[in-house]
Amino acid sequence: MESVIINNSIFQFSQLTRQRIVIAIRWLCMALFIYTANAKIVDHDRFLKGLTRVHLISGFAVFVSFAVPIFEIITATLLLIPQTAKIGLYCFMVVMCGFTLYIISALIWEKKLPCHCGGAIEKLSWSQHIWFNLAFIIIAVMAVRLINFNKFLKKSKS
Repeated sequence: MESVIINNSIFQFSQLTRQRIVIAIRWLCMALFIYTANAKIVDHDRFLKGLTRVHLISGFAVFVSFAVPIFEIITATLLLIPQTAKIGLYCFMVVMCGFTLYIISALIWEKKLPCHCGGAIEKLSWSQHIWFNLAFIIIAVMAVRLINFNKFLKKSKS
């Protein structure tokens, strides 16, 4: 009787390719957060005024106006350092999920929606914002899975 091994993976990459994909995703996520943090810091008054117009968070607008760009910079720094990249990806996913939930709740409960994302991202419609965020969340999940897969392969080889 013949045994057949079926590999369920559609895409098979070498370990080096997987590492390069993870690095590219980390840099992409890092670039997004540095870009948006910079836009929020450079035009902080506008960002703060936009937050005060959103009833859901208007009472915390000052705190949020400082906390969001600081957290984006910290997350970008975690993504930059290889030893903390996985933690950075988890932080990135949490923040992006938070932003997405914020957008969805604002769409439900707010009458007028000011966008204060910063830069070119402000040009997106609200549904485009949601899809944009979901795309970044998905690629961050892929990066974490690739990191976990690389660690699994290293353990199985030893």
